[in-house]
Amino acid sequence: MAKIEGGRVMAKALKAEGVDTVFTLTGGHIVGVMGGCVAEGMNVIDVRHEQAASHAADAYARLTGKLGVAVVTAGPGVTDALTGVANAYYANSPMLLIGGRNPIREELRGALQEMDHPRLFDSITKWSVTAFDAGRYPDYVASAARHAFANRGGPVFLDTPWDVLGDSVEENAIIWPASYRPNRPAGLPQETLEEVLELLASAQNPVVFAGTGMRWTKQPGFLDAFDVFARSLKAPVFLNSLARGSLPFGHPYLGNRSRSVALGGADVVLVLGVDWDFRTGFGKKVNADATIIQIDVEPTKIGWNRDMHLGIVADPGAVVAQLAANDSRFARSDTPAYTEQVFEAEAMLQGVADEASRADTAPIHPERFAREVADFFGDDTIVCADGGDIVSTTAKWLKTSRPGGLLDPGPFGCLGVGAPFALAAKAVEPDTRVGIVYGDGSFGFNGMEFDTLIRHEMPVVGVVGNDGAWNNIKMIHRMMDPDSAYLSDIGYRPYEKMVEGLGGYGELVEKPSEIRPALERAQDSGVPALVNVVIDEQMRCRPRTEAEAKGVE
Repeated sequence: MAKIEGGRVMAKALKAEGVDTVFTLTGGHIVGVMGGCVAEGMNVIDVRHEQAASHAADAYARLTGKLGVAVVTAGPGVTDALTGVANAYYANSPMLLIGGRNPIREELRGALQEMDHPRLFDSITKWSVTAFDAGRYPDYVASAARHAFANRGGPVFLDTPWDVLGDSVEENAIIWPASYRPNRPAGLPQETLEEVLELLASAQNPVVFAGTGMRWTKQPGFLDAFDVFARSLKAPVFLNSLARGSLPFGHPYLGNRSRSVALGGADVVLVLGVDWDFRTGFGKKVNADATIIQIDVEPTKIGWNRDMHLGIVADPGAVVAQLAANDSRFARSDTPAYTEQVFEAEAMLQGVADEASRADTAPIHPERFAREVADFFGDDTIVCADGGDIVSTTAKWLKTSRPGGLLDPGPFGCLGVGAPFALAAKAVEPDTRVGIVYGDGSFGFNGMEFDTLIRHEMPVVGVVGNDGAWNNIKMIHRMMDPDSAYLSDIGYRPYEKMVEGLGGYGELVEKPSEIRPALERAQDSGVPALVNVVIDEQMRCRPRTEAEAKGVE
Protein backbone atom coordinates (compact mmCIF):
# COMPACT_ATOMS: atom_id res chain seq x y z
CA MET A 1 0.00 0.00 0.00
CA ALA A 2 1.28 3.49 -0.90
CA LYS A 3 1.94 5.96 1.86
CA ILE A 4 1.73 9.74 1.70
CA GLU A 5 3.10 12.40 4.04
CA GLY A 6 0.80 14.70 5.97
CA GLY A 7 1.94 17.86 4.19
CA ARG A 8 0.96 16.36 0.83
CA VAL A 9 -2.41 15.28 2.22
CA MET A 10 -3.06 18.86 3.37
CA ALA A 11 -2.14 20.23 -0.05
CA LYS A 12 -4.41 17.74 -1.83
CA ALA A 13 -7.27 18.67 0.49
CA LEU A 14 -6.82 22.38 -0.28
CA LYS A 15 -6.67 21.65 -3.99
CA ALA A 16 -9.89 19.60 -3.75
CA GLU A 17 -11.55 22.65 -2.16
CA GLY A 18 -10.63 24.66 -5.27
CA VAL A 19 -7.65 26.54 -3.87
CA ASP A 20 -4.99 27.20 -6.50
CA THR A 21 -2.86 29.82 -4.70
CA VAL A 22 -1.50 30.01 -1.16
CA PHE A 23 0.35 32.86 0.52
CA THR A 24 3.13 32.18 2.99
CA LEU A 25 6.31 33.17 4.74
CA THR A 26 8.20 29.95 5.11
CA GLY A 27 9.30 28.45 8.42
CA GLY A 28 10.41 25.13 9.81
CA HIS A 29 7.03 24.17 11.24
CA ILE A 30 5.29 24.40 7.84
CA VAL A 31 7.88 23.07 5.39
CA GLY A 32 5.76 19.95 4.95
CA VAL A 33 2.73 21.95 3.78
CA MET A 34 4.83 24.07 1.46
CA GLY A 35 6.46 21.02 -0.06
CA GLY A 36 3.04 19.46 -0.56
CA CYS A 37 1.66 22.58 -2.27
CA VAL A 38 4.64 22.77 -4.63
CA ALA A 39 4.32 19.05 -5.45
CA GLU A 40 0.63 19.58 -6.22
CA GLY A 41 1.47 22.36 -8.69
CA MET A 42 -0.14 25.13 -6.67
CA ASN A 43 0.93 28.75 -6.92
CA VAL A 44 2.92 29.50 -3.75
CA ILE A 45 3.65 33.18 -3.14
CA ASP A 46 6.09 34.02 -0.36
CA VAL A 47 5.90 37.42 1.34
CA ARG A 48 8.11 39.42 3.73
CA HIS A 49 5.76 39.51 6.73
CA GLU A 50 3.01 37.12 7.81
CA GLN A 51 0.49 39.96 8.13
CA ALA A 52 0.82 40.43 4.39
CA ALA A 53 0.13 36.73 3.80
CA SER A 54 -3.17 36.90 5.69
CA HIS A 55 -4.17 40.17 3.97
CA ALA A 56 -3.44 38.58 0.60
CA ALA A 57 -5.56 35.53 1.45
CA ASP A 58 -8.38 37.90 2.43
CA ALA A 59 -8.14 39.70 -0.93
CA TYR A 60 -7.98 36.39 -2.83
CA ALA A 61 -11.31 35.42 -1.23
CA ARG A 62 -12.87 38.81 -2.00
CA LEU A 63 -11.86 38.59 -5.65
CA THR A 64 -12.62 34.95 -6.39
CA GLY A 65 -15.33 33.98 -3.90
CA LYS A 66 -13.17 30.94 -3.12
CA LEU A 67 -11.39 30.02 0.09
CA GLY A 68 -8.34 32.24 0.57
CA VAL A 69 -5.43 30.44 2.25
CA ALA A 70 -2.37 31.68 4.12
CA VAL A 71 0.16 29.32 5.71
CA VAL A 72 2.45 30.62 8.45
CA THR A 73 4.92 29.16 10.89
CA ALA A 74 4.34 28.72 14.62
CA GLY A 75 4.47 31.31 17.40
CA PRO A 76 5.34 34.75 16.04
CA GLY A 77 4.40 33.62 12.53
CA VAL A 78 0.86 33.01 13.73
CA THR A 79 0.67 36.14 15.88
CA ASP A 80 2.00 38.27 13.01
CA ALA A 81 -0.86 37.01 10.84
CA LEU A 82 -3.53 37.70 13.44
CA THR A 83 -4.23 41.29 12.33
CA GLY A 84 -5.01 40.16 8.79
CA VAL A 85 -7.41 37.56 10.14
CA ALA A 86 -9.19 40.22 12.20
CA ASN A 87 -9.55 42.41 9.12
CA ALA A 88 -11.00 39.46 7.19
CA TYR A 89 -13.43 38.76 10.03
CA TYR A 90 -15.02 42.19 9.80
CA ALA A 91 -15.15 41.92 6.00
CA ASN A 92 -16.75 38.44 6.18
CA SER A 93 -13.98 37.03 3.98
CA PRO A 94 -13.91 33.21 3.78
CA MET A 95 -10.23 32.62 4.43
CA LEU A 96 -8.25 29.87 6.13
CA LEU A 97 -5.10 30.54 8.11
CA ILE A 98 -3.02 27.40 8.59
CA GLY A 99 -0.42 27.65 11.32
CA GLY A 100 2.45 25.40 12.21
CA ARG A 101 2.64 24.14 15.78
CA ASN A 102 5.26 22.61 18.02
CA PRO A 103 5.60 18.79 17.90
CA ILE A 104 3.15 16.83 20.05
CA ARG A 105 5.99 15.06 21.83
CA GLU A 106 7.30 18.45 23.01
CA GLU A 107 3.93 19.84 24.12
CA LEU A 108 4.16 21.65 27.49
CA ARG A 109 7.93 21.18 27.58
CA GLY A 110 8.95 24.62 26.35
CA ALA A 111 9.33 23.72 22.66
CA LEU A 112 10.49 26.28 20.11
CA GLN A 113 7.63 28.73 19.52
CA GLU A 114 5.27 26.63 21.63
CA MET A 115 1.87 28.24 21.88
CA ASP A 116 -1.79 27.30 22.09
CA HIS A 117 -2.73 29.23 18.97
CA PRO A 118 -6.45 28.44 18.58
CA ARG A 119 -7.41 30.32 21.74
CA LEU A 120 -6.00 33.52 20.21
CA PHE A 121 -8.53 33.33 17.40
CA ASP A 122 -11.73 32.56 19.27
CA SER A 123 -13.13 36.09 18.96
CA ILE A 124 -12.10 36.77 15.34
CA THR A 125 -12.82 33.50 13.54
CA LYS A 126 -15.81 31.28 12.95
CA TRP A 127 -13.85 28.13 13.82
CA SER A 128 -10.43 27.56 15.37
CA VAL A 129 -8.92 24.13 16.10
CA THR A 130 -5.77 21.98 16.05
CA ALA A 131 -5.50 19.04 13.64
CA PHE A 132 -3.80 16.12 15.40
CA ASP A 133 -4.30 13.45 12.72
CA ALA A 134 -2.72 13.75 9.25
CA GLY A 135 -5.10 11.14 7.87
CA ARG A 136 -8.02 13.42 8.70
CA TYR A 137 -6.65 16.58 7.07
CA PRO A 138 -9.29 16.41 4.27
CA ASP A 139 -12.01 16.31 6.92
CA TYR A 140 -10.45 19.26 8.74
CA VAL A 141 -10.25 21.30 5.52
CA ALA A 142 -13.85 20.43 4.64
CA SER A 143 -14.99 21.51 8.11
CA ALA A 144 -12.98 24.71 7.82
CA ALA A 145 -14.66 25.50 4.49
CA ARG A 146 -18.14 24.82 5.86
CA HIS A 147 -17.56 27.29 8.65
CA ALA A 148 -15.79 29.84 6.42
CA PHE A 149 -18.72 29.98 3.97
CA ALA A 150 -21.56 29.71 6.49
CA ASN A 151 -24.02 32.64 6.38
CA ARG A 152 -22.06 35.69 5.21
CA GLY A 153 -18.72 33.95 5.70
CA GLY A 154 -15.59 34.65 7.68
CA PRO A 155 -12.07 33.44 8.48
CA VAL A 156 -11.16 30.15 10.16
CA PHE A 157 -7.93 28.93 11.77
CA LEU A 158 -6.31 25.51 11.73
CA ASP A 159 -2.94 24.61 13.16
CA THR A 160 -1.15 21.27 13.10
CA PRO A 161 1.91 19.99 14.96
CA TRP A 162 5.19 19.71 13.08
CA ASP A 163 5.47 15.97 13.67
CA VAL A 164 1.90 15.32 12.52
CA LEU A 165 2.67 17.07 9.24
CA GLY A 166 5.57 14.67 8.81
CA ASP A 167 3.50 11.56 9.51
CA SER A 168 3.05 9.06 6.67
CA VAL A 169 -0.43 7.62 6.23
CA GLU A 170 -1.97 5.01 3.95
CA GLU A 171 -3.36 6.98 1.02
CA ASN A 172 -6.18 4.55 0.25
CA ALA A 173 -7.34 4.73 3.88
CA ILE A 174 -8.01 8.48 3.67
CA ILE A 175 -11.62 9.60 3.35
CA TRP A 176 -11.94 12.51 0.93
CA PRO A 177 -15.17 14.47 1.57
CA ALA A 178 -17.08 15.76 -1.47
CA SER A 179 -20.16 18.00 -1.78
CA TYR A 180 -19.73 18.96 1.82
CA ARG A 181 -21.34 22.42 1.98
CA PRO A 182 -24.55 24.08 0.74
CA ASN A 183 -24.63 24.95 -2.96
CA ARG A 184 -28.02 26.63 -3.44
CA PRO A 185 -28.75 30.21 -2.28
CA ALA A 186 -31.81 30.74 -0.09
CA GLY A 187 -34.42 33.11 -1.51
CA LEU A 188 -37.82 34.30 -0.31
CA PRO A 189 -40.90 32.15 0.15
CA GLN A 190 -43.74 33.31 -2.09
CA GLU A 191 -45.75 34.93 0.68
CA THR A 192 -42.81 37.08 1.79
CA LEU A 193 -41.90 37.91 -1.81
CA GLU A 194 -45.42 39.23 -2.30
CA GLU A 195 -45.01 41.54 0.71
CA VAL A 196 -41.77 42.99 -0.66
CA LEU A 197 -43.20 43.44 -4.16
CA GLU A 198 -46.22 45.27 -2.78
CA LEU A 199 -44.08 47.63 -0.69
CA LEU A 200 -41.84 48.48 -3.65
CA ALA A 201 -44.83 49.02 -5.92
CA SER A 202 -46.54 51.41 -3.52
CA ALA A 203 -43.41 53.37 -2.50
CA GLN A 204 -43.23 57.03 -3.54
CA ASN A 205 -39.62 57.59 -2.46
CA PRO A 206 -37.89 54.19 -2.57
CA VAL A 207 -34.13 53.82 -2.06
CA VAL A 208 -31.95 50.73 -2.44
CA PHE A 209 -28.89 50.36 -0.22
CA ALA A 210 -26.52 47.39 -0.57
CA GLY A 211 -23.45 46.47 1.48
CA THR A 212 -20.86 43.82 2.23
CA GLY A 213 -23.40 41.03 2.75
CA MET A 214 -24.44 41.24 -0.88
CA ARG A 215 -20.88 40.67 -2.11
CA TRP A 216 -20.95 37.13 -0.76
CA THR A 217 -24.10 36.10 -2.60
CA LYS A 218 -24.16 32.59 -4.04
CA GLN A 219 -26.68 33.58 -6.73
CA PRO A 220 -25.53 32.85 -10.33
CA GLY A 221 -26.07 35.74 -12.74
CA PHE A 222 -26.62 38.17 -9.89
CA LEU A 223 -25.07 41.20 -11.60
CA ASP A 224 -27.42 41.04 -14.60
CA ALA A 225 -30.41 40.62 -12.29
CA PHE A 226 -29.38 43.63 -10.22
CA ASP A 227 -29.16 45.79 -13.34
CA VAL A 228 -32.63 44.68 -14.46
CA PHE A 229 -34.03 45.35 -10.98
CA ALA A 230 -32.47 48.82 -10.73
CA ARG A 231 -33.65 49.92 -14.17
CA SER A 232 -37.19 48.73 -13.45
CA LEU A 233 -37.52 50.31 -10.00
CA LYS A 234 -35.76 53.52 -11.09
CA ALA A 235 -34.88 54.35 -7.49
CA PRO A 236 -31.55 55.73 -6.27
CA VAL A 237 -29.15 52.87 -5.51
CA PHE A 238 -26.19 53.20 -3.15
CA LEU A 239 -23.41 50.66 -2.71
CA ASN A 240 -21.27 50.44 0.39
CA SER A 241 -18.03 48.57 1.09
CA LEU A 242 -17.67 45.27 -0.82
CA ALA A 243 -20.93 45.84 -2.71
CA ARG A 244 -19.21 48.55 -4.76
CA GLY A 245 -19.07 47.57 -8.40
CA SER A 246 -22.29 45.55 -8.30
CA LEU A 247 -23.59 48.25 -10.65
CA PRO A 248 -20.98 49.77 -12.98
CA PHE A 249 -19.68 53.32 -12.78
CA GLY A 250 -22.01 55.63 -14.68
CA HIS A 251 -25.12 53.50 -14.17
CA PRO A 252 -28.13 55.85 -14.42
CA TYR A 253 -29.50 54.93 -10.99
CA LEU A 254 -26.24 54.61 -9.06
CA GLY A 255 -25.61 57.36 -6.51
CA ASN A 256 -22.28 58.27 -4.99
CA ARG A 257 -22.27 61.41 -2.84
CA SER A 258 -25.95 61.86 -2.02
CA ARG A 259 -26.67 58.80 0.12
CA SER A 260 -27.54 60.77 3.26
CA VAL A 261 -29.89 62.99 1.27
CA ALA A 262 -31.63 59.98 -0.28
CA LEU A 263 -32.03 58.02 2.94
CA GLY A 264 -33.22 61.09 4.82
CA GLY A 265 -36.28 61.45 2.60
CA ALA A 266 -37.00 57.83 1.71
CA ASP A 267 -40.34 56.20 2.51
CA VAL A 268 -39.20 52.61 1.70
CA VAL A 269 -35.61 51.41 1.93
CA LEU A 270 -34.57 48.02 0.60
CA VAL A 271 -31.47 47.08 2.61
CA LEU A 272 -29.33 44.32 1.09
CA GLY A 273 -26.56 42.99 3.31
CA VAL A 274 -25.81 46.34 4.97
CA ASP A 275 -24.15 46.77 8.35
CA TRP A 276 -25.72 49.63 10.30
CA ASP A 277 -22.35 50.47 11.84
CA PHE A 278 -20.30 53.67 12.15
CA ARG A 279 -19.94 53.91 8.35
CA THR A 280 -23.70 54.24 8.00
CA GLY A 281 -24.33 56.43 11.03
CA PHE A 282 -25.67 53.40 12.91
CA GLY A 283 -28.80 53.67 10.78
CA LYS A 284 -29.75 57.06 12.20
CA LYS A 285 -29.46 58.91 8.88
CA VAL A 286 -32.50 57.08 7.52
CA ASN A 287 -35.89 58.76 7.69
CA ALA A 288 -37.38 57.66 11.02
CA ASP A 289 -40.75 57.04 9.36
CA ALA A 290 -39.37 54.96 6.48
CA THR A 291 -40.37 51.33 6.04
CA ILE A 292 -37.21 49.24 6.23
CA ILE A 293 -36.96 45.95 4.33
CA GLN A 294 -33.76 44.36 5.59
CA ILE A 295 -32.43 41.25 3.89
CA ASP A 296 -29.32 39.44 5.09
CA VAL A 297 -28.12 35.86 5.15
CA GLU A 298 -26.67 36.55 8.61
CA PRO A 299 -29.55 36.62 11.14
CA THR A 300 -27.64 38.63 13.75
CA LYS A 301 -27.33 41.60 11.38
CA ILE A 302 -31.08 42.06 11.10
CA GLY A 303 -32.34 44.77 13.43
CA TRP A 304 -28.81 45.61 14.59
CA ASN A 305 -28.71 49.33 15.52
CA ARG A 306 -31.79 50.06 13.41
CA ASP A 307 -35.33 48.74 13.77
CA MET A 308 -36.82 47.21 10.63
CA HIS A 309 -40.31 46.30 9.44
CA LEU A 310 -39.54 43.25 7.33
CA GLY A 311 -36.48 41.38 8.59
CA ILE A 312 -35.70 38.54 6.21
CA VAL A 313 -32.99 35.89 6.46
CA ALA A 314 -32.07 35.17 2.85
CA ASP A 315 -29.27 35.56 0.31
CA PRO A 316 -29.55 39.19 -0.91
CA GLY A 317 -28.47 38.21 -4.41
CA ALA A 318 -31.11 35.49 -4.62
CA VAL A 319 -33.74 37.99 -3.50
CA VAL A 320 -32.64 40.50 -6.15
CA ALA A 321 -32.97 37.76 -8.77
CA GLN A 322 -36.51 37.02 -7.57
CA LEU A 323 -37.42 40.70 -7.69
CA ALA A 324 -35.96 41.11 -11.17
CA ALA A 325 -37.99 38.13 -12.37
CA ASN A 326 -41.14 39.88 -11.09
CA ASP A 327 -40.24 43.41 -12.12
CA SER A 328 -43.58 43.95 -13.86
CA ARG A 329 -45.07 44.30 -10.39
CA PHE A 330 -43.14 47.49 -9.58
CA ALA A 331 -41.62 48.73 -12.85
CA ARG A 332 -41.97 52.44 -13.55
CA SER A 333 -42.23 53.89 -17.03
CA ASP A 334 -40.85 57.27 -15.96
CA THR A 335 -38.17 58.24 -13.47
CA PRO A 336 -39.91 59.18 -10.17
CA ALA A 337 -39.73 62.78 -8.98
CA TYR A 338 -37.89 61.70 -5.84
CA THR A 339 -35.16 59.99 -7.83
CA GLU A 340 -34.70 63.16 -9.87
CA GLN A 341 -34.56 65.20 -6.66
CA VAL A 342 -31.85 62.96 -5.19
CA PHE A 343 -29.76 63.14 -8.32
CA GLU A 344 -30.06 66.91 -8.39
CA ALA A 345 -28.44 66.86 -4.95
CA GLU A 346 -25.89 64.39 -6.33
CA ALA A 347 -24.99 66.82 -9.11
CA MET A 348 -24.65 69.69 -6.64
CA LEU A 349 -22.34 67.74 -4.36
CA GLN A 350 -20.32 66.49 -7.32
CA GLY A 351 -20.02 70.09 -8.48
CA VAL A 352 -18.43 71.08 -5.18
CA ALA A 353 -15.89 68.28 -5.57
CA ASP A 354 -15.32 69.19 -9.22
CA GLU A 355 -14.49 72.75 -8.27
CA ALA A 356 -11.98 71.61 -5.66
CA SER A 357 -10.45 69.12 -8.11
CA ARG A 358 -9.60 71.92 -10.53
CA ALA A 359 -7.24 73.52 -8.02
CA ASP A 360 -3.83 74.08 -9.57
CA THR A 361 -1.99 74.80 -6.34
CA ALA A 362 1.07 73.20 -4.82
CA PRO A 363 1.06 71.37 -2.46
CA ILE A 364 -1.65 69.55 -4.39
CA HIS A 365 -5.29 69.64 -3.29
CA PRO A 366 -6.47 66.14 -2.23
CA GLU A 367 -9.50 66.34 -4.54
CA ARG A 368 -7.18 67.11 -7.48
CA PHE A 369 -5.04 64.13 -6.47
CA ALA A 370 -8.11 61.88 -6.28
CA ARG A 371 -9.51 62.96 -9.64
CA GLU A 372 -6.19 62.55 -11.46
CA VAL A 373 -5.64 59.11 -9.94
CA ALA A 374 -9.19 57.96 -10.73
CA ASP A 375 -8.98 59.20 -14.32
CA PHE A 376 -5.71 57.33 -14.80
CA PHE A 377 -6.95 54.04 -13.36
CA GLY A 378 -10.25 54.21 -15.24
CA ASP A 379 -12.82 51.43 -14.90
CA ASP A 380 -10.63 48.48 -15.90
CA THR A 381 -8.26 48.50 -12.90
CA ILE A 382 -8.43 46.69 -9.58
CA VAL A 383 -7.62 49.44 -7.09
CA CYS A 384 -6.33 48.54 -3.63
CA ALA A 385 -6.98 51.41 -1.22
CA ASP A 386 -4.81 51.68 1.88
CA GLY A 387 -5.22 54.57 4.29
CA GLY A 388 -7.69 56.81 6.09
CA ASP A 389 -8.74 60.16 4.64
CA ILE A 390 -7.00 59.42 1.35
CA VAL A 391 -9.19 56.35 0.86
CA SER A 392 -12.49 58.09 1.63
CA THR A 393 -11.57 60.99 -0.67
CA THR A 394 -10.31 58.91 -3.58
CA ALA A 395 -13.04 56.24 -3.39
CA LYS A 396 -15.68 58.77 -4.40
CA TRP A 397 -13.79 59.44 -7.63
CA LEU A 398 -12.82 55.90 -8.57
CA LYS A 399 -14.75 54.40 -11.48
CA THR A 400 -15.43 51.05 -9.84
CA SER A 401 -17.39 48.88 -12.26
CA ARG A 402 -17.08 45.33 -10.96
CA PRO A 403 -17.21 43.53 -7.60
CA GLY A 404 -13.71 43.55 -6.19
CA GLY A 405 -12.76 46.49 -8.39
CA LEU A 406 -12.09 48.47 -5.21
CA LEU A 407 -10.41 46.57 -2.37
CA ASP A 408 -10.38 48.73 0.74
CA PRO A 409 -9.55 47.88 4.37
CA GLY A 410 -13.20 47.53 5.40
CA PRO A 411 -14.80 48.31 8.76
CA PHE A 412 -11.80 47.16 10.81
CA GLY A 413 -9.89 50.12 9.37
CA CYS A 414 -6.67 48.14 9.06
CA LEU A 415 -3.71 49.89 7.46
CA GLY A 416 -1.11 47.98 5.49
CA VAL A 417 -3.44 46.15 3.10
CA GLY A 418 -2.28 47.88 -0.10
CA ALA A 419 0.60 45.78 -1.40
CA PRO A 420 -0.77 42.48 -0.02
CA PHE A 421 -4.13 43.09 -1.69
CA ALA A 422 -2.36 43.98 -4.93
CA LEU A 423 -0.28 40.82 -4.63
CA ALA A 424 -3.43 38.71 -4.48
CA ALA A 425 -5.06 40.65 -7.32
CA LYS A 426 -2.10 40.00 -9.59
CA ALA A 427 -2.02 36.34 -8.58
CA VAL A 428 -5.71 35.96 -9.43
CA GLU A 429 -5.80 38.17 -12.54
CA PRO A 430 -2.25 38.55 -13.88
CA ASP A 431 -3.41 40.35 -17.04
CA THR A 432 -5.56 42.95 -15.23
CA ARG A 433 -4.06 46.30 -14.34
CA VAL A 434 -3.72 46.66 -10.57
CA GLY A 435 -3.18 49.90 -8.67
CA ILE A 436 -2.65 50.93 -5.06
CA VAL A 437 -3.74 54.22 -3.47
CA TYR A 438 -1.78 54.90 -0.27
CA GLY A 439 -1.73 57.40 2.49
CA ASP A 440 1.85 58.12 3.51
CA GLY A 441 1.19 56.61 6.93
CA SER A 442 -0.25 53.37 5.58
CA PHE A 443 2.66 52.84 3.19
CA GLY A 444 4.92 52.35 6.20
CA PHE A 445 3.12 49.20 7.37
CA ASN A 446 3.80 46.80 4.53
CA GLY A 447 5.81 48.86 2.07
CA MET A 448 8.46 46.14 2.00
CA GLU A 449 6.00 43.94 0.17
CA PHE A 450 7.08 45.85 -2.93
CA ASP A 451 10.03 43.47 -2.70
CA THR A 452 7.55 40.59 -3.00
CA LEU A 453 5.89 42.20 -6.03
CA ILE A 454 9.30 42.70 -7.62
CA ARG A 455 10.52 39.16 -6.90
CA HIS A 456 7.35 37.67 -8.35
CA GLU A 457 7.42 40.05 -11.34
CA MET A 458 4.01 41.54 -10.65
CA PRO A 459 3.88 45.07 -12.08
CA VAL A 460 1.51 47.34 -10.16
CA VAL A 461 1.26 51.12 -9.97
CA GLY A 462 1.17 52.53 -6.47
CA VAL A 463 0.53 56.18 -5.70
CA VAL A 464 1.00 57.89 -2.32
CA GLY A 465 -0.94 60.95 -1.22
CA ASN A 466 1.83 62.33 0.99
CA ASP A 467 0.88 65.09 3.43
CA GLY A 468 3.59 64.26 5.96
CA ALA A 469 1.14 63.42 8.75
CA TRP A 470 -1.38 61.03 10.23
CA ASN A 471 -3.84 63.62 9.09
CA ASN A 472 -7.24 62.43 10.29
CA ILE A 473 -5.70 61.82 13.72
CA LYS A 474 -4.06 65.24 13.58
CA MET A 475 -7.50 66.82 13.40
CA ILE A 476 -8.45 65.00 16.60
CA HIS A 477 -5.25 66.13 18.31
CA ARG A 478 -5.94 69.73 17.34
CA MET A 479 -9.45 69.58 18.76
CA MET A 480 -8.67 67.69 21.96
CA ASP A 481 -5.04 68.41 22.83
CA PRO A 482 -3.17 70.76 20.49
CA ASP A 483 0.06 70.36 22.48
CA SER A 484 0.29 66.73 21.39
CA ALA A 485 -0.46 67.36 17.70
CA TYR A 486 3.24 66.97 16.83
CA LEU A 487 2.86 63.23 17.47
CA SER A 488 0.84 62.97 14.26
CA ASP A 489 3.62 64.47 12.11
CA ILE A 490 5.77 61.99 10.19
CA GLY A 491 7.39 64.28 7.65
CA TYR A 492 7.74 64.03 3.88
CA ARG A 493 9.74 60.90 3.18
CA PRO A 494 11.10 59.76 -0.22
CA TYR A 495 9.10 56.53 -0.37
CA GLU A 496 9.63 56.37 -4.12
CA LYS A 497 13.37 55.94 -3.58
CA MET A 498 12.73 52.91 -1.38
CA VAL A 499 10.82 51.18 -4.18
CA GLU A 500 13.47 52.27 -6.68
CA GLY A 501 16.18 50.82 -4.45
CA LEU A 502 14.39 47.47 -4.34
CA GLY A 503 14.41 47.31 -8.14
CA GLY A 504 11.13 49.02 -8.99
CA TYR A 505 10.27 52.40 -10.48
CA GLY A 506 9.90 55.50 -8.31
CA GLU A 507 9.02 59.13 -8.96
CA LEU A 508 8.27 62.22 -6.83
CA VAL A 509 5.49 64.60 -7.90
CA GLU A 510 4.98 68.11 -6.49
CA LYS A 511 2.77 69.81 -9.11
CA PRO A 512 -0.76 68.84 -10.21
CA SER A 513 0.14 68.81 -13.88
CA GLU A 514 2.83 66.20 -13.20
CA ILE A 515 0.55 63.55 -11.67
CA ARG A 516 -0.82 61.95 -14.84
CA PRO A 517 2.49 61.90 -16.76
CA ALA A 518 4.23 60.34 -13.76
CA LEU A 519 1.56 57.64 -13.51
CA GLU A 520 1.91 56.94 -17.23
CA ARG A 521 5.69 56.56 -16.85
CA ALA A 522 5.16 54.26 -13.88
CA GLN A 523 2.83 52.09 -15.96
CA ASP A 524 5.22 52.04 -18.90
CA SER A 525 8.14 50.96 -16.70
CA GLY A 526 6.80 47.41 -16.65
CA VAL A 527 7.89 46.88 -13.04
CA PRO A 528 6.25 47.54 -9.66
CA ALA A 529 6.19 51.31 -9.31
CA LEU A 530 5.44 54.01 -6.75
CA VAL A 531 4.56 57.64 -7.47
CA ASN A 532 4.95 59.80 -4.35
CA VAL A 533 2.66 62.84 -4.58
CA VAL A 534 2.98 65.76 -2.16
CA ILE A 535 -0.51 66.89 -1.17
CA ASP A 536 -1.77 69.73 0.98
CA GLU A 537 -2.21 68.83 4.64
CA GLN A 538 -4.05 72.06 5.43
CA MET A 539 -6.79 71.33 2.87
CA ARG A 540 -7.46 68.01 4.55
CA CYS A 541 -7.53 69.58 8.01
CA ARG A 542 -9.85 72.46 7.10
CA PRO A 543 -13.49 72.40 8.25
CA ARG A 544 -15.87 71.02 5.62
CA THR A 545 -18.41 73.27 3.94
CA GLU A 546 -22.08 72.59 4.61
CA ALA A 547 -22.51 71.14 1.12
CA GLU A 548 -19.54 68.81 1.57
CA ALA A 549 -20.74 67.71 4.97
CA LYS A 550 -24.09 66.64 3.52
CA GLY A 551 -22.28 64.40 1.08
CA VAL A 552 -20.03 62.69 3.59
CA GLU A 553 -20.79 58.99 3.79
